[in-house]
Amino acid sequence: MLEELPTTLRTLVRELSRLPTIGEKSAIRLAYHLVSHSNGLAESISRAISEAASTIKFCSTCFHLSEGEKCSICSNPSRDSSVLCVVEKPMDVIACERSGEFRGHYHVLHGLWSPIKGVSPDQIKLSELQMRVQEGAFKEVILATSSTVEGDATALYITRMLSPFGVAISRLAQGMPKGGEVEYADDFTLSRAFMGRSKLE
Repeated sequence: MLEELPTTLRTLVRELSRLPTIGEKSAIRLAYHLVSHSNGLAESISRAISEAASTIKFCSTCFHLSEGEKCSICSNPSRDSSVLCVVEKPMDVIACERSGEFRGHYHVLHGLWSPIKGVSPDQIKLSELQMRVQEGAFKEVILATSSTVEGDATALYITRMLSPFGVAISRLAQGMPKGGEVEYADDFTLSRAFMGRSKLE
């Protein structure tokens, strides 16, 4: 299919296909849409991508996406500083915020512990989590990892890691479907999961 396209368009399709959830057919449609419009869409998207890539970094406290040293959540004095919600990736923060149920702080792991996939605990933000809990004044840590084998293993690892610090540890209720990811949960499911979270011993 790609052989029929001009070389530059073929290159664009290949690059778009590297994005998550974008297959070859979708990439071809997107590429065609970008090059067939003369209203500057391709140029404006290119500028937006370049600007975002050069300015977005990780919050120094929670590792969520930020343009400054701290993200808007960590900088907000009205947030509940006694509760910390641990998530896998920045998109999970956005999903939890969309539910409107949680008003505490976050810690983004940027991955899950997965020996099968070769991901060790030191490759995600677990030591930083341990330090935050050890040095902070958190009364509860909510584990909002996905309901997958890796999510379960990571939650268990964190529970054991934080147990010496005397903080209450809970996990989102199983309103989250088994095998489901926080990022793709609907608002109602996330809201119910927060309300029905259970304590982990």
